[in-house]
Amino acid sequence: RLLFFPLFYNSTVHNTMTSLLETKEIFCRADAVCFDVDSTVIKEEGIDELAKFCGVGDVVAAMTRKAMGGSMSFKTALTERLAIIRPSREQVNKLITDHPPQLTEGVEELVDRLQQRKVQVFLISGGFRCIVEHVAMRLNIPLSNVFANRLKFYFNGEYAGFDETQMTAETGGKGRVIRHLKEQFGFKKMVMIGDGATDLEACPPADAFIGFGGNVIRQQVQEKAAWYITSFNELLKELENI
Repeated sequence: RLLFFPLFYNSTVHNTMTSLLETKEIFCRADAVCFDVDSTVIKEEGIDELAKFCGVGDVVAAMTRKAMGGSMSFKTALTERLAIIRPSREQVNKLITDHPPQLTEGVEELVDRLQQRKVQVFLISGGFRCIVEHVAMRLNIPLSNVFANRLKFYFNGEYAGFDETQMTAETGGKGRVIRHLKEQFGFKKMVMIGDGATDLEACPPADAFIGFGGNVIRQQVQEKAAWYITSFNELLKELENI
């Protein structure tokens, strides 16, 4: 007697695998790669470091976790945190001098490899331009490829707010930057790499998203990313296989 066993097709597994392969292919063929900065390109959250430096670290770190989890609008989170920190120009400059941001292992090699392949590399951050520019210079990324928020100071150096007209000041701002870059330069394949909810939501318009958990793992991002990595070496290996 012949026994017939029904075959159950797991479409979820198939779709995830296809999506993973597609993401890897897009990354290898990308003409532009965009990196988040805090907890991705650098090991720390810039705003948390600034808060610590100004003596309000614990309060602001809790608000950052809330913001990165996607439970409040980005602009609200940024406004509330900066209202507590109120950093002066002198404090910001001293932070960069005394505690320069620590680059994540492998990011220098990855950026260098991408640039050798003539891939445009951008830094898109909800953090502060004065800190992100410092990171960009260490990675040989042109400052014109930096999109971040601008702090404002009064003539005496006291905190005066931030520039709310910047695309990165809004919820969905990273996606707006990517759309703007596509329109301006005609990029066909753009990849966003980052650790947080604001990075995940930038795809689309980004053609692919790669979740990064090398410094901090955010569960929501890990669950939703087709390709989730914990080391930039995984991306370097992928480029070596081409």
